[in-house]
Amino acid sequence: MGGIDFLKGHGTQNDFVLLPDPAGRLDLNEARVAALCDRHRGLGADGVLRVVRAAALEVPSEGEWFMDYRNADGSIAEMCGNGVRVFARYLVESGLETEGEFVIGTRAGDRPVVVHPDRSVTVRMGPATITGTSVTVVAGRPFSGVAVNVGNPHLVSLTDEDVADLDLRDQPDFDHDVFPHGVNLEFVNRLGEGALRMRVHERGVGETRACGTGTVAAVAAALHLAGTDTGASTVDIPGGRVEVTVSRGDSTLSGPAEIVARGEIDEAWWAAAGS
Repeated sequence: MGGIDFLKGHGTQNDFVLLPDPAGRLDLNEARVAALCDRHRGLGADGVLRVVRAAALEVPSEGEWFMDYRNADGSIAEMCGNGVRVFARYLVESGLETEGEFVIGTRAGDRPVVVHPDRSVTVRMGPATITGTSVTVVAGRPFSGVAVNVGNPHLVSLTDEDVADLDLRDQPDFDHDVFPHGVNLEFVNRLGEGALRMRVHERGVGETRACGTGTVAAVAAALHLAGTDTGASTVDIPGGRVEVTVSRGDSTLSGPAEIVARGEIDEAWWAAAGS
């Protein structure tokens, strides 16, 4: 059977289709990505990770491999913390990298990763920068938030209301002048010292079971509101738990990464999906 190779993986149930494409030859247009991610007419995923050599795309990077990440609606995104963990695990298990530390290129810059013996992954996520404040509106109710840039834009709302009760089925409103390219929206409860609970509505996707950059943004915002810029926290999301550290100018994200399946995409379907 001929076809296009794919893998399916997830990091804390934030799931992805991986497309090995070392030479960068696949025509990965917006329509094709959206079809792949559709849970009824495609494989189903929160996003697509194309595995391509940085040199093939002429992207400057200290790493050999570039994570070409696309949201479920086909739009291009800068970075994905859960995706880069799955990407890193794939590189090790496929023999393209060795266990331990190496660098992955992303549109948000190089991301050093460490793949541990249990195949969990720690990612150096770079700085989590507080950029201001804004407001989002959920079902007609405003939530004030802290704007955080983790290579992509976030608005983090810490609230005393149980985030499990929020209706995030529809896109919450936000200030498009502040976030002209959209924003990831995190809603966060403090559980105690060094422990947060979070739900997220992701730009270009909708509510997801987890968002890696979002968990870093959540910890950075919580620390900022507590009057500091350094600390660590666990973050519970619907898909599991990750560990985040934030310091001045850097942050790390540690959590699981799973490869679920491998297969081939039918070439006729691929051709039709891209039109």
